[in-house]
Amino acid sequence: MPTRLAFLLAALPAVCCSLAAPKTLAADQPPNVILVMADDLGIGDISPTNPACKIQTPRLQRMADEGMTFLDAHTSSSVCTPTRYGLLTGRYNWRSRLARGVLSGTSEHLIPAERPTLGHLMQAAGFHTAMIGKWHLGWDWAKTDGRIDFTKPVKNGPDINGFDSYYGHCGSLDMPPYVWVDTGRITAEPDREEGVTAKEDRYGWYRTGPIGADFQIPEVLPHLFDKATAYVESRAATAKEGEPFFLYLPLPAPHTPIVPLPPFKDASGLNPYADFVMQVDHLMGELLDCVAEAGLDETTLVIFTSDNGCSPQANFELLREKSHDPSAGYRGHKADIYEGGHRVPLIARWPGRIAPGATTAALACLTDIYPTLADITEQPRAEQGGEDGFSLLPVLTGRGDSERTSLISHSIDGSFAIRQGDWKLCLCRGSGGWSEPKEPAATKQGLPLLQLFHLGDDPAETANVAEEHPERVAELLLLLDELVQAGRSTPGAALANDRAVAFLQEGVSLPSRP
Repeated sequence: MPTRLAFLLAALPAVCCSLAAPKTLAADQPPNVILVMADDLGIGDISPTNPACKIQTPRLQRMADEGMTFLDAHTSSSVCTPTRYGLLTGRYNWRSRLARGVLSGTSEHLIPAERPTLGHLMQAAGFHTAMIGKWHLGWDWAKTDGRIDFTKPVKNGPDINGFDSYYGHCGSLDMPPYVWVDTGRITAEPDREEGVTAKEDRYGWYRTGPIGADFQIPEVLPHLFDKATAYVESRAATAKEGEPFFLYLPLPAPHTPIVPLPPFKDASGLNPYADFVMQVDHLMGELLDCVAEAGLDETTLVIFTSDNGCSPQANFELLREKSHDPSAGYRGHKADIYEGGHRVPLIARWPGRIAPGATTAALACLTDIYPTLADITEQPRAEQGGEDGFSLLPVLTGRGDSERTSLISHSIDGSFAIRQGDWKLCLCRGSGGWSEPKEPAATKQGLPLLQLFHLGDDPAETANVAEEHPERVAELLLLLDELVQAGRSTPGAALANDRAVAFLQEGVSLPSRP
């Protein structure tokens, strides 16, 4: 009872008064933008996108009640690194050199300096730009004899990708080295080696590696929110004077290590994963409170999303025993080509511009954020940057629809899916990821090479109807080939992919064009 009472007191929304009314956003002045990306948060894990959610998420629910919730939003990939690439570039991740999987904490940078990003876009519009959190797109450690030299600067971090400043960790929070890097310099050298095995803690495990003197695993999530609120407070005065800011805040949670702190530990009554989601929700509320207290509520667009579906590390079996489904009835989870792998929460709040309590069934991909912010900042479309994105501004303001008519999805093993309307074609025998049947097992079982689903009739992807609709399979294969070869999904001159993109598995060939 004391723990639950403490949580309820901690979760009460802050009540604050300001003697001065917030400055009204001028018609020609774009809003500040805060883009928050959770890590491994499933579409079923918050109440705005799952009415049957058993995890208490009151602050995200309030954000949704004051803004717009997307019910058909997707990441470009079902895992961390590629989704972050897609979000920041507005370009499908599989066009990059990374064909499958994710980067490690010691990987070199993935996005070259010349590739347009959200950071560059917002800088060009006169914004101050900052990245705080989990980068997971590689940066270049100084190395001597193959070992990291922590006394030397980090090169090719977020600063080459359009961020004036950055503060963060190299990869997922279970990937060493565990040090903070502040715009090219570590804040404290490692003074120990640490790690926790999954046998020791099935939720809180992390790989063994060097850890900085000021780096405490359980404190990472609140520490990053503290940095974010401090950034907002530091930029408030200049923002009111006409120099807006763009804050990209990629969270390390609720990804492993799952380390909820009191009063959230044991507060959900479900398991540590659910507790951690509650902590994310509460800290999002504190960030929104900070925006309001700084007098920026009316002049700030806040976007909240996730990088992929929930990971099986959350313990799906236990959660379902307690009537909670992180995938909200959709098939699969993180890493998969199925909907549970890449259908994610997406909430946008922009007082005075987005009608409160709105929901939309518009098909959206996180690559769409790039052209959306380009439209908000009134920047012309360039040949590169946002090649696979369609502006959501008409949807957000209630003035029209998105022009997106198709969606290409990608799984951890490099499998593709393409969707047009309610039809979705998966180019793999199984999940393409971690759920059963995995590809080796699906091959042994002799499952079909292609899977066609009608999401309108079968949102859980239970019935493969490829044999009944060969004409639809052919149409989708040709559309996928067209979009791959064009180097873009949007109108414009053809562009080159960064590698030769192969999407047909052995035994499948393209049909003849009509």
